[in-house]
Amino acid sequence: MYVVIAGGGKIGSYLAATMMENNHDVAIIEKSESACEFLSEFIEGRFLLINGDCCELSILQDAGISRADVFVASTGQDETNLVACELADQLYDVPRVIARVNSPRNLRIFRELGIECVSTTNLIGSLILEEALHGSVSITSTLTHGDIILSEYSIPHKKSLNGEGVKLGDIELPEGARWVAVETEEGPEIGNDDYVLFPGDQVIVVSDRSLIPQVRLAFSSLG
Repeated sequence: MYVVIAGGGKIGSYLAATMMENNHDVAIIEKSESACEFLSEFIEGRFLLINGDCCELSILQDAGISRADVFVASTGQDETNLVACELADQLYDVPRVIARVNSPRNLRIFRELGIECVSTTNLIGSLILEEALHGSVSITSTLTHGDIILSEYSIPHKKSLNGEGVKLGDIELPEGARWVAVETEEGPEIGNDDYVLFPGDQVIVVSDRSLIPQVRLAFSSLG
């Protein structure tokens, strides 16, 4: 997998190092020259490091954005992350676009634009890694000695949804898996088959641990 990371701070550098440890190819775009010097010494292994503005098309092209599987905007500026993600999504059609959101009050803006985002109120690099590798799934609880789990999945941003969303009952979960609740900006809700979900909404599913790949596929293929 090829991952382009905008922002080489603590989050971006940790994510890059972790991705490389997992044998993924990485490019980092960092605006600060001093930060680039630090990254070249801090991160071991081969990776592409570009000193420039991640909102400039030429810089994104130099980073190989057109062949990226994942784009992560992890700078400390929400405005920068928003613009960079929009470029990656709309111009280069990157399959997964994930943004770091520094101010929780800006979450609504990102979600309304269909950008997958993580608030940095309690953010750690491993959370973004999980988003990139496992399709927006996180384990929320483990039951009965670890065999039955509650997991949370994001509704992905798909152009084919056309802003209409998807009905909860239309998500084809494998036998042995059931949704139990929905998490939206307004808080958790108990939905029904006609409940309409939009990009960024979270669905909590109970299933056997072995079914996680199938459940993940059900959500990633929406739209």
